[in-house]
Amino acid sequence: MTTPGEEMHALVERMYPLRRSITGDGVRATLDVVGELLPLEVHEVPTGTQVLDWTVPQEWNVREAWIADPSGRRVVDLADSSLHVLGYSVPVSARMPLSELRPHLHTLPDRPKWVPYRTSYYKPDWGFCLAQETLDALPDGEYEVRIDSTLADGHLTYGEHVVPGQVPDEVLVSSHVCHPALANDNLAGIAVAAFLARSLAGSTPYYTYRFLFAPGTIGAITWLARNAGRVERVKHGLVLACAGDRGSLTYKRSRRGDAEIDRVMRYVLETSGRPHETREFTPYGYDERQFCSPGFDLGVGSLSRTPYAGYPEYHTSADDLDFVTPEAMEDTLAVCREVFAVLDRNRRYVNLSPYGEPQLGRRGLYGALGGRSDAQEAQMAMLWVLSLSDGEHGLLDVAERAGLPFDTVVAAADALHGAGLVKA
Repeated sequence: MTTPGEEMHALVERMYPLRRSITGDGVRATLDVVGELLPLEVHEVPTGTQVLDWTVPQEWNVREAWIADPSGRRVVDLADSSLHVLGYSVPVSARMPLSELRPHLHTLPDRPKWVPYRTSYYKPDWGFCLAQETLDALPDGEYEVRIDSTLADGHLTYGEHVVPGQVPDEVLVSSHVCHPALANDNLAGIAVAAFLARSLAGSTPYYTYRFLFAPGTIGAITWLARNAGRVERVKHGLVLACAGDRGSLTYKRSRRGDAEIDRVMRYVLETSGRPHETREFTPYGYDERQFCSPGFDLGVGSLSRTPYAGYPEYHTSADDLDFVTPEAMEDTLAVCREVFAVLDRNRRYVNLSPYGEPQLGRRGLYGALGGRSDAQEAQMAMLWVLSLSDGEHGLLDVAERAGLPFDTVVAAADALHGAGLVKA
């Protein structure tokens, strides 16, 4: 029987060869794969649409791209890896000497076996990415260069999956779907988000959960532009990226720094005993910088393992299927589920008997604890909930201040609510 981690890794493997960019059929194919796991509403936004300070660009698709050496042998070929072509390359069909070709070749001299990931989204250009050792072995002579691509009016594509909650207030989970052949950045994030959404299927959480699968930067900006009138519903959010490498977890706080998601993430990571790091917000990285931009200022943080640009394999061919592990993705998924379990139950209560301590025994609340190994802890949780149920403190405040497990505090609040001593 396969584990969730193994299933997520298999999903990453399926998406890995698809030729993704910020637009085009590779994004659609990726969303089709995700759509096999959960229903997606797919949106197509036409080229030229004004989205905040940006404009939706032309759609790019590439069918083949290769370089043939003087003997006719293809020394670089898109068929071998979708990293081999510069993203958004304009069409090329030409013959040229190596000296003329070299300025269009991108390598990593300090990592001679790796192929870099490079793009030219907003400046017309063309090029190839290859290993330095491949470039070093190229003989002088005339080369044939072919990039069969189209850059034409089309659409920007993104997908959404919504889990309806008891209230219209939303938790936004976002992952970018634009990078080709990079397993950790961000196929692992897509896989964890999809399985997180699937884990909520059939449930009725308190919050409405919105899962966004969109191209980086321009996709998030497009979503914000199209949802500006209802974005105030987003009360909490999390950007998932680099979710599958062997590093320990890293959480980047929201721009606010004290949003509820920041507090919940800190609590879950600290009480779990997992090695982790918490970083302050910076306006650089993934799409948390769009959601946290001052005009929106949403409470959105970012969860990764080794963070943005923090590992040598980042944006290279070494970010491959062996770089991500089932165990790491399963651990990231587990943390997300724990975080949302806390977030979804972090209510504020009002004590309905606030003058003096109410008599718990005659309401059967002490009796309900009989035989429990944690009876004393549960009793203290009730007293703490009563003490802090002033409409200003949530159950996470109680757990942190009392040093009690969050689940114990929730159980105490449920018991007190059932006895008519507190109301949400």
